[in-house]
Amino acid sequence: MDKIFESCEQYLDTPEAIGLDGIDLEKYVIASYIIKRPRGMNVNYLARFAAIEQSTGTWIRVPAETAEVRKHHVARVLGVYELPHYEYVLPSKAEKPDRLYFVQIGFPVVNIKNLGIPMLFTTVIGNISITHGLKLVDLAFPKAWLEDFKGPKFGIDGIRKLMNIPERPLLNNMVKPCTGHTADVAADLVYKAAVGGCDVVKDDELISNPSFNTLEERIVKVMEAVDRADSEKGEKTLYTINITTKFPEMFDYADKMIELGANALMINYLATGYEALRQIAEDPSIKVPILGHMDFGGAYFGGEWTGMTSMLTFAKLPRICGADSVVIPAPYGKAEILEERYEQNLKALRFPLQHIKPTLPMPSGGITPGMVEKCIKEAGTDILIGSGGGIHSHPDGPISGAKAFRQAIDAVLQGKKIKEVAKEKKELGIALGVWGTGKTALVE
Repeated sequence: MDKIFESCEQYLDTPEAIGLDGIDLEKYVIASYIIKRPRGMNVNYLARFAAIEQSTGTWIRVPAETAEVRKHHVARVLGVYELPHYEYVLPSKAEKPDRLYFVQIGFPVVNIKNLGIPMLFTTVIGNISITHGLKLVDLAFPKAWLEDFKGPKFGIDGIRKLMNIPERPLLNNMVKPCTGHTADVAADLVYKAAVGGCDVVKDDELISNPSFNTLEERIVKVMEAVDRADSEKGEKTLYTINITTKFPEMFDYADKMIELGANALMINYLATGYEALRQIAEDPSIKVPILGHMDFGGAYFGGEWTGMTSMLTFAKLPRICGADSVVIPAPYGKAEILEERYEQNLKALRFPLQHIKPTLPMPSGGITPGMVEKCIKEAGTDILIGSGGGIHSHPDGPISGAKAFRQAIDAVLQGKKIKEVAKEKKELGIALGVWGTGKTALVE
């Protein structure tokens, strides 16, 4: 590593060794990293090495890496900030064996424009992903790079208009059991969740096109059940059928499901890849909302000092790739996620992002009716509240489970306490009696 750092000294007089104020920010994707390194290692050199390694160079200068090549294509180190920012004396090695840094590097858009997420990943978290103690925490996209993406077709406003639900939080149900059931069972469960008041019912991410419950059979039977439920409750229901499978069949199934009556699709976008989601979302023939499911997410962000943050995994990237709604883990139920990260994910799905529409967040993971008050208080009304077992395991069945959620939502919107409303509403009262208002426990 010392030899690599020595080679980086050759770059000190090149354009990569400048600050944030010295570049045209519209020409760079800016990557932010947290880096932890042992004492005695100069992170200024490590940052320069990362910039070189991920753009024009390698561990040693090569002849074809000319001054002209570096001028237009080398990545720039924009800032190296130690946390805390020592100026005079370091604490003892016993007290603090490692040093922590926030580093920003600008990658020229010209290197990766029109090349999508694969080359974005290869550039900002490619070879350096195996560097011990380096995590990608954020990406800032200039217009020149983001203009290649269309984003969601519907987004929050489009889904609300489609569903004729202008203000209240939407309610989702995941069909349970996750897999192993037949199309007839799926249709029955979807009907019950829908007629009870669910606005969206989704396949579980663990079922796609198995031999015992094929997509073709399931979509026909479930959509018949959805039509029956809608006629009875007087509201529209979206059913997001999970088309996640191998390529190219997945792209064919997107069209086939719509031909057979599907009014929404679901894709496990981390398992298939972001560009698979994008291809379907940007296909002009796909005119239904797409729900992005976040399974496999821990492999991306679970390491404390490796990978990238959940905000990129669950929010920014699926949003720009076209997901109209994205499942995100919520800290209320069974999911393990910090409230601060949850808040960041909500923000990144909904804040202004140039021409990209906001995506509807779907807080999920062991949510029960008693958590609705906290959920709306912290996340607002532009959400799709997700519940699986909290609906299907209601003692009086999934119809009552869905009703309990709707009663809880109505109570919050009316400014009433859920516990007080539960005294009058049977379904909600039973739900609170079973689960209360606290965090659900994992099954032992």
